[in-house]
Amino acid sequence: MKSEKHEDTEAVTLAADWGDISQGLRKDLGHQLHSQWIKPIQMGGFCKESGTLDLFLPTDFSANWVRDRFADRLSLAWKIARSEVKNVRIQVHPGRRQMPELRLGSDGRRPANDGMGGAMSLSAGTIGERGFTSSVGLDPSLTFAAFVTGTTNILACNAAQRMAATDTPQFSPLYLKAATGQGKTHLMHAIGHAYLTAHPRARIFYCSAERFMVEFVQALKQNQMMEFKARLRSFDLLLVDDIQFIIGKASAQEELLYTIDALLAEGKRLVFAADRAPQALDGVEPRLLSRLSMGLVADIQPADIDLRRQVLESKLTRFAPLEVPADVIEFLARTITRNVRELVGGLNKLIAYAQLTGQEVSLQLAEEQLTDILSANRRRITIDEIQRTVCQFYRIDRSEMSSKRRARAVVRPRQVAMYLAKVLTPRSYPEIGRKFGGRDHSTVIHAVRLIEDLRKRDADMDGDVRSLLRQLES
Repeated sequence: MKSEKHEDTEAVTLAADWGDISQGLRKDLGHQLHSQWIKPIQMGGFCKESGTLDLFLPTDFSANWVRDRFADRLSLAWKIARSEVKNVRIQVHPGRRQMPELRLGSDGRRPANDGMGGAMSLSAGTIGERGFTSSVGLDPSLTFAAFVTGTTNILACNAAQRMAATDTPQFSPLYLKAATGQGKTHLMHAIGHAYLTAHPRARIFYCSAERFMVEFVQALKQNQMMEFKARLRSFDLLLVDDIQFIIGKASAQEELLYTIDALLAEGKRLVFAADRAPQALDGVEPRLLSRLSMGLVADIQPADIDLRRQVLESKLTRFAPLEVPADVIEFLARTITRNVRELVGGLNKLIAYAQLTGQEVSLQLAEEQLTDILSANRRRITIDEIQRTVCQFYRIDRSEMSSKRRARAVVRPRQVAMYLAKVLTPRSYPEIGRKFGGRDHSTVIHAVRLIEDLRKRDADMDGDVRSLLRQLES
């Protein structure tokens, strides 16, 4: 009876800790990712002898996905919440049959995925004599050939290629700064692949900053710091992703600092990536900040409309012979603007739905099936903002948007503003008409259809509208 009561208390405590951890992950990952992957996790048992905590998910697919992308983050969060947790095991809920684990590469090891985990462990006995290959820590699909360049990322791409070249780079370390989903992790994996091609026997280590901290803490607890330092400093290329998470733990920061100095002194190559500039990192000591910024800090800006189009076009060859209409590509490129990863995810989701249901890919299908992604990306543009921008563009007075004047120099900009109001806002035709001097909804409908037709026939009009769209959506 006493044992059962103790187990109940333990379960309540674990549930409370999980509530705090889950809430923190929701803030970090956002509502959509959290709802889809973290929220379904159920607490399993905790073995005090081994320090192993079980987390359950309902399907093989979800368990593999969470294990590949969030294992490090979940492990670190639990170790911070409860020091007795040594390992976090992510499994399919008991009673469900697990599918055989997918194995890639000649040695049967799984590649890492997009920087969320999957790094090669530094613990004793995990590093083979032959060194690292592309099947360890690097995603085989993330190469320079698969990276689409544009004006917003060309500097970072060129710097990454220089870092991977056979010649000694002019700068080291390379620090890639970009918001989530803009391609910094892709470039890190591409550097690894290109460097291995040029140096087949090179020793490469790719990890997240979280993974680095976990491995450091484990080596510290197991009295294996000498082995940890020796292995870490034996690499020819060190790739550390999401460096913004290397906070707290002054000893871990100090070890990374000494590792950077040791590798640079031997002419080794280092690449770091983060979602902010080195000077904006919180909780990182000044000496480490100076090392991170002493090479080249290459900024990747959010993808512009042209780059988003190119990214989508580059993915279409994978889905042949399925056709994706040009208006759907334009709609996705213009609407999903937050990051490239979300843009590609939207395309994949749309095509998967079309293939599974036997429907044709269309603009209507995209609007119906991508509502969550589209609503999250839409910036709230007001009709007042549209009118102000159009008037500045055509150099007319703002009052002309509501006036009764019929001069062509006034009417055409007014019609363009009505068209943009319909395209960029959720307002109905009558609502738009009221914002333009109380005009009837039929006037707005006529203006929208007229501008749509002119854009097809008149290159100057199409150029004007494109320019206004860029201004309003930037």
